[in-house]
Amino acid sequence: MLQTFDERNRDLQVWINGRLTHRDEARVSPFDSLVQGGDGVWEGLRLHDGRIFALTEHLARLRRSAKALAFTEIPSDEDVIGAIRETLAANDMRDDVHIRLTLGRGEKITSGMDPRLNQAGPTLIVLAEFKPPVYDAGGITLVTSSVRRHRADSLDPKIHHNNLLTSILAKIEANVAGADDALMLDDAGYIAETNATHVFHVAGGVLRTSTTRACPEGITRATVLDLAAEAGIPTSVGDFSLTDLYTADEAFVTGTMGGLAPVLSVDGRPIGAGTTADGGPASGPGPVTALLTSAYADLTATSGTPVC
Repeated sequence: MLQTFDERNRDLQVWINGRLTHRDEARVSPFDSLVQGGDGVWEGLRLHDGRIFALTEHLARLRRSAKALAFTEIPSDEDVIGAIRETLAANDMRDDVHIRLTLGRGEKITSGMDPRLNQAGPTLIVLAEFKPPVYDAGGITLVTSSVRRHRADSLDPKIHHNNLLTSILAKIEANVAGADDALMLDDAGYIAETNATHVFHVAGGVLRTSTTRACPEGITRATVLDLAAEAGIPTSVGDFSLTDLYTADEAFVTGTMGGLAPVLSVDGRPIGAGTTADGGPASGPGPVTALLTSAYADLTATSGTPVC
């Protein structure tokens, strides 16, 4: 599941603080808080036929995160949307696009952790790439990481921050194990999320997912819960162990970059009843996963904020 270079992105124009620059020349200062401490917040957006799905919800989460980190200046939604529009127009983009929106505390007058050194205003970056969903629609494999998710008194997951080292360390473990992604637990040993996505599983006809005690308040996660309710699928949000997932009838992960993707196995255990002739996990989604995947595709294809 290693992403590859897309030739359509060779001459991308990147928006940084009001200026569009070729990807090879885009720069931020070495004094910028993003460089010095990962001091920033971010959102992943997806463009469908000229519309960004759940843009209002994403911008609200960006603003909440920046306020929680005590940013003294936060661009208005109108300014952010204007920057997105300029970027998409400059790159002639309308569909099949993922947008990485980053807001940092800004440039410091000298190196240091003290936010009072930030006196130049925030740094806003809009990076839009041609990028289809990154997961194989046939399914992915997971392996449990030794790296745990932070709890709220350590680094509150409600802050959608740029410090992604725990996710990167977990992903390294998945790579070494030959799995597609890493399953991460909270400090009590319950399932939190993967290194990049939220996790759902189905047992006895009930769709189950973790609380947001140790994972972000996902936009796609919330959308899937709403779609399940509309389809009459019972849901349960709570604390679930690895055993719950190992013995589930089906499982899938969710996220803006990848949409919905079936989980074929966790720690070498096939999920659900289906197996291949050699005893491995069968590819493809279970019935609940398939229904919700279709419903999500229909929703994102027909709704969203027009930006181009």
